[in-house]
Amino acid sequence: MPLTRLIFAWLLAVSSSGVMAREYTYSDAHLHYVDFFQETAGMPELLKAMADNRIEHVMISGIPVAKKWHEDEPKRPRYYAGDDADAYWYSATDVIVAAAVSKLTAEQRQHFHPFLSGFNPNDKNSAMHIQRMLDLYPGLWQGIGEVFTRHDDLTALTSGDTPRANNEAMTRIYHLAAENDLPVLLHSNITSKREKNALYLPEIEEPLRNHPHTRFIWAHAGTSMEIHRHQTRLDFLLPTLTRMLESYPNLYIDLSWSVLTPYLLDEAGKPREAWIKLVERFPERFMLGSDVVGRFDNVGKELRSFDSFLDALPEGVARKVARDNFLAVLCGSKVCPR
Repeated sequence: MPLTRLIFAWLLAVSSSGVMAREYTYSDAHLHYVDFFQETAGMPELLKAMADNRIEHVMISGIPVAKKWHEDEPKRPRYYAGDDADAYWYSATDVIVAAAVSKLTAEQRQHFHPFLSGFNPNDKNSAMHIQRMLDLYPGLWQGIGEVFTRHDDLTALTSGDTPRANNEAMTRIYHLAAENDLPVLLHSNITSKREKNALYLPEIEEPLRNHPHTRFIWAHAGTSMEIHRHQTRLDFLLPTLTRMLESYPNLYIDLSWSVLTPYLLDEAGKPREAWIKLVERFPERFMLGSDVVGRFDNVGKELRSFDSFLDALPEGVARKVARDNFLAVLCGSKVCPR
């Protein structure tokens, strides 16, 4: 009898360790090569971070705004929210990304997926800028974004009008994206810091409905850290996402930055059953991102922080979320990268 118990305990331990021993390869679906001052740690550091952390593919974009160091500020701020100085639209961010990727070997380039971001989403000229960049760098760009529309305090700090995901300038960009088979990564907050309802949801739902041939990746599922500081957790987010995923097959969800907690994991760090069921129901519509900005020493840590949630999913679904779904959303009518 003791031997039987010992064998059973051993089998249980092996089984448990098998779950714990799952190792994932990742696609980072949301990475900024530069920070809000258009500075970067550089491609060698990013390549090392990818090699050290089993990150096989990276969406790489710039930052569409630059933070101003105001004449009256004696010290340069470290982040866009560091002081009250403006941020301004900065198109050269795309040139920085293009230059960095162009210096890679042909084999290295296969692992990078550049997205165009350096345009003002309020400017109806922006579609022409995107077309120029497509013409200047043929075959380079694989998506558009991250587009900054409603984005916490950054919206108020950015020079000009408040960008909306459903304005005429963005409508022109969605048409261009569909014509060129490019997905659009869109930051559009679902609500404000104080409203406990989906205040701004129509701003992203209207484009989803009106542009069924455009693939939309909703950054952070419409949430943000700043919203959470004031509201903790949005109770309406899960039912809203469920309805939208049911209604719009062109909608994909980026789980980076502000979604892991307090949504995917509870206060004890345990995966929430309702979110597990949602991802299982739509296994090809979710993807991971680090959302790092210009520094890459934490990119592996950010992606691995999702492992406990991935481990709660069926293994095939987990591997889609960790790696494959981002690659699939790039494809459209093209051959998918491996």
